[in-house]
Amino acid sequence: MKILVCITHVPDTTSKINFTDSNTKFDTTGVQFIIGPYDDYALARAIELKETSGATVTVLNVGLADTEPTLRKALAIGADDAIRVNAEPTDSFFVAAQIAELAKGAGYDLILMGRESIDYNSGVVHGIVAELLGIPSISPVMKLDIDGTKAKLAREIEGGKEYLEVSLPFVAGCQEPIAEWKIPNMRGIMSARTKPLKVVEPKTVDSGVKLQKFELPPPKGSVKMIPADNVGELVNLLKNEAKVL
Repeated sequence: MKILVCITHVPDTTSKINFTDSNTKFDTTGVQFIIGPYDDYALARAIELKETSGATVTVLNVGLADTEPTLRKALAIGADDAIRVNAEPTDSFFVAAQIAELAKGAGYDLILMGRESIDYNSGVVHGIVAELLGIPSISPVMKLDIDGTKAKLAREIEGGKEYLEVSLPFVAGCQEPIAEWKIPNMRGIMSARTKPLKVVEPKTVDSGVKLQKFELPPPKGSVKMIPADNVGELVNLLKNEAKVL
């Protein structure tokens, strides 16, 4: 079984976010980058399938040269090889088109990725990839088991879980608790240095999306403390100041 895991290169959630050039570019100064947390779950499940069924795992990222340490980390976790599409991931359709172009004809049985990235949170790349390849897409997947040429899945829906069965190949957007996160060990880190990392040029794509500018959320307002026995004042503030009543 061949598995393709698509990973994002995103700022750590503790990083302070700023923009430059009149708020049209993300300022990477001092920012620590990581594998997208949901992608980490997808990668961990792929490695489990590799360990139990002898699957091969390829990791893919659409990004410039600065994303290679993130790919090397994925290799250290247990992926067999890596591909980097040499382009800035400008929007969801562009990224999905690059993934589909690489996957087309490559014979992948399973394409895994996080249910969404934690920078833009669009949550649509897996669906677009599947549409471009003409295969099913399921998200958010919380459980994934392979039985021959079929997969048994559980996904989160409003108010509960849905259990599904689908034939390979398909695309899955993953989330916890599909697998336990894996941390690279020293052997994995050393072996990652010699594993193949292929760089390919991007497919020309006109997504029709143009970035205007970024905006930071407004700063949090001050907090008013109301004594527990002053319910009337609380109701007054909620009604006349917060205007939520």
